Amino acid sequence: MLTKQKKAQLVAQAQIHEEDTGSPEVQIALLTQRINELTKHLKKHPRDIHSRRGLLGLVADRRRHLQYLKRKSIRRYNAIVKKLGLRK
Repeated sequence: MLTKQKKAQLVAQAQIHEEDTGSPEVQIALLTQRINELTKHLKKHPRDIHSRRGLLGLVADRRRHLQYLKRKSIRRYNAIVKKLGLRK
């Protein structure tokens, strides 16, 4: 589960400026953390279909944010992908 402290830490690492909480970079970082946690859960509980559906929605949301960021600023896109280790 994403605690307030962990969320604040993720926001601090991904934010562009001091009061940034909603930029694509921050949203991608938060979605990535939730995706990683759900992936661990699904490895333990492979029959949890409802969580799997939620995971697919989160992956789709993150993909849309990444596409938007790539379209707007390839430099910022490359930076967040490298920081989070999303592409090989």
